[in-house]
Amino acid sequence: MLRHEFRPGRAVAGLAMLGLAGGYAADAAGVWEVPWTFFLPVFLGGLWLAATATWAAYMLRRRRDARKASAEKTAAPASTSGSHAIK
Repeated sequence: MLRHEFRPGRAVAGLAMLGLAGGYAADAAGVWEVPWTFFLPVFLGGLWLAATATWAAYMLRRRRDARKASAEKTAAPASTSGSHAIK
């Protein structure tokens, strides 16, 4: 069993921020000459991709949980089996 769920939005956001940090470092070192206006769309695009990945993962997780819940309800209810235990 996994210790925690995979969060693809956080991974995408982290990669986008690492890319931005690398770009700023290259610009500061003089290796890459780029105007500062280049970084704003990269930042916003990274956040948008992270939000999209988070939304897609949420929808998939929600759908998987709904299927799992509907599959568990095929057994007889606890009250008809003679036991008072709650499932």
